[in-house]
Amino acid sequence: HTKQLRLVSLAVGHQYSSMGTQPILCGSIPGLVPKQLRFCRNYVEIMPSVAEGVKIGIQECQHQFRGRRWNCTTINDNLAIFGPVLDKATRESAFVHAIASAGVAFAVTRACADGSATICGCDTRHKGPPGEGWKWGGCSEDVDFGSMVSREFADARENRPDARSAMNRHNNEAGRMSLNENMFLKCKCHGLSGSCEVKTCWWSQPDFRIIGDYMKDKYDSASEMVVEKHKESRGWVETLRPKYNYFKPPTERDLVYYEMSPNFCDPNPETGSFGTRDRICNLTSHGIDGCDLLCCGRGHNTRTEKRKEKCHCIFHWCCYVSCQECVRIYDVHTCK
Repeated sequence: HTKQLRLVSLAVGHQYSSMGTQPILCGSIPGLVPKQLRFCRNYVEIMPSVAEGVKIGIQECQHQFRGRRWNCTTINDNLAIFGPVLDKATRESAFVHAIASAGVAFAVTRACADGSATICGCDTRHKGPPGEGWKWGGCSEDVDFGSMVSREFADARENRPDARSAMNRHNNEAGRMSLNENMFLKCKCHGLSGSCEVKTCWWSQPDFRIIGDYMKDKYDSASEMVVEKHKESRGWVETLRPKYNYFKPPTERDLVYYEMSPNFCDPNPETGSFGTRDRICNLTSHGIDGCDLLCCGRGHNTRTEKRKEKCHCIFHWCCYVSCQECVRIYDVHTCK
């Protein structure tokens, strides 16, 4: 069961993220369950946005974990985007599911607002009364529609009565809710010479980096759960409850997990760990990106590196900048 949880539910992202506006043959996408296949055929126009959403989710994951022992490495496999790392119900799995689901909702919402998808459009339901000095205008982004697409597609596999499905559904939804949490009013001024006599405003999604930062905080404070089994009319059902009663129980916006992470210090094909050998570390940092922690106590090597950079730049009126080219020498520290 866990073998097919390596983001197969979003496998479209890895292989088809560069397809742009090419027509999609839904039957050729590997690993789709029947519900996803039906969804793909019904919403074929927005499938490129689904793929783009998975891609930006993976890129954001790699940015957020760039200085950690696990740095969200992907492998060249059609289905197992992250290898065995997602087989376990760890906080890393929780983050990947959340950020990918958020990415899909984000990209679909943006495509609806900018007109590249015609089956959806602007949000006209959540406006409310205008504020002082401004009125509604522009195109408010319909995050509800984007979240619906993400929910229908990403959660299609998570219909089993077991703990891993419950965990994935929870974290997928937490990722999507991060968009609602970070929506903001974006405004444009109108008037003579750019004066702000009138402002029109609309609901907008933030830059996806804001979502990544928000979800990284949720990763750091993720709640450890335990699995409970219940006998119901449909058979045995697994649910999750908080492991520690003295901590505040997780909300629907928090990430949850129930298995401990490997330390990712050494290569291990079973866990998907690539180890940290040859990773660049920060000699002056006492954090996880520092040479002590990132290198797991093995020590580090140092080499010098020459880099060409622009220097002594002068602004000329009007209007260009001229620069010289300097060679600078840097120390580069890598884990043993």
